[in-house]
Amino acid sequence: MSETAKRLLVAFGIVGAILLALGLEKIGIPGVYMLALLIGAGMLFEFGRCLWRAPRDVMFNAKNLLLFGLFFVLLILDFVSIVKIGQRGYMLLLIFFVVCAADVGAWFFGHMLGGDKLWEKVSENKTWTGQIFGVICGTLAAMVYAYIFRHNFVPTFIWLGISLSLLSQYGDLTASFIKRKLKIKDFSNFLSVHGGIIDRFDGWIYILPLVWMIWA
Repeated sequence: MSETAKRLLVAFGIVGAILLALGLEKIGIPGVYMLALLIGAGMLFEFGRCLWRAPRDVMFNAKNLLLFGLFFVLLILDFVSIVKIGQRGYMLLLIFFVVCAADVGAWFFGHMLGGDKLWEKVSENKTWTGQIFGVICGTLAAMVYAYIFRHNFVPTFIWLGISLSLLSQYGDLTASFIKRKLKIKDFSNFLSVHGGIIDRFDGWIYILPLVWMIWA
């Protein structure tokens, strides 16, 4: 099976999990909240596993220890944020929509169109073209969400889409920076060619605490 086929298969699996969560919501079970909790816990476990397996020269570097500690605290804050905003499943669902759309849009158009590198020292594959189209796709996803679940066009969702998409890209860059320091390509191979849970959901690491602070 080709890498593209594997990538599509895993992507459909992620979409299927979100659809299952939506189905549970329809029968009164907080499926979106449960899925978000599983992902948040998985990210913490995955990063802890990476630290446990990291070479001694990587782990026992003062600067690296500080960076890894801050990133771990950020992941804990993400999990706490999920717990705090969990009763607002619609907000978690919007985050899922926007982050996934921005991620796919940035990857697809970045690879198809190329362009100048966004920050080559951190991530050699990310381009300005990918970032622009990631924001566009994330914003469109927010508008589609508003149409499907709010049944009308709400201009606020344009600004939400733009803001969440940009934050998503910065979360992705932060995770790439941490991987550089750990000297690894992916946090795990749990999602096959997509890498690990953090690799797929790093887009929300800044979004969740911000949403929690706003709604608090």
